[in-house]
Formats: sequence, C-alpha cells, structure tokens
Amino acid sequence: MANEMTAPHGVVCWSELAVRDIARAQKFYAETLGWRFEAMAAPDMTYWIIFSGEARVGGMFEMKGAQFDGVPEHWLTYIAVDDIDARLKKAVEAGAKTCKEPFDIPGVGRMAVLAEPGGAVVAWIRLEQ
Repeated sequence: MANEMTAPHGVVCWSELAVRDIARAQKFYAETLGWRFEAMAAPDMTYWIIFSGEARVGGMFEMKGAQFDGVPEHWLTYIAVDDIDARLKKAVEAGAKTCKEPFDIPGVGRMAVLAEPGGAVVAWIRLEQ
C-alpha cells in the first residue's frame, strides 16, 4: 500500500494475498492475469506490491513464523475508515471480534483486523493523508 493512496470512508481500498510460497503464487498470477510484482522492504519480511499494468492493485507476502501456524493461504480485503479506533469499538459493540488490535504502519496508516459477526475476516484501515 502506498502512502499516496487515499480512499473515502467505507470504500474497499486494497487486497492482500498471504501465501506460503511467493514464487509459486507470483508465477500463477503472472501467467494467468499478467500481473507483475515489485519488492518493498518491510520489517522482518519482503512485501510485494502487485501491479496490473501500471496500476497498484494489491500486495502479497509470505507467511513465515509461528503466528501463521494453521493459517491457510488467503486474500484479505481492506476497507478505508475515517477513524480506526472509534470504528473498531463500534464494530465490537455490534458483535465483531478483534483479530488484530489497531497498529500503525509508518507511511501508510493505522489498521486493525476484525471478524464481523458472521465470521468473515476483514481489515479496516485509516490511510495517512
């Protein structure tokens, strides 16, 4: 996700793929969709920006470490919100469960991961302006 990204409250703004084998996933999406990938240094990992043509369409990372034990490969949708802390509190009051407490991503914004009352997992993010 780039710090130049902006999205109004309530809009889907990013998709992220978590995989166990980056090379396999990149080969699949390059061959089937024509995507290309650009590495970006991140703490403790390489984060890959996904491009369709010149458009940034998402990100990808390799799941490594005990925190990913038992977690299947998956896509995670990000929805822009105006205030992550206030919106997460409201979501929990409405029956959501917090999967990952709000945290800051330097140069990007502040995000949290939650499971809505039916169990679907989603990321909410307040992008830096």
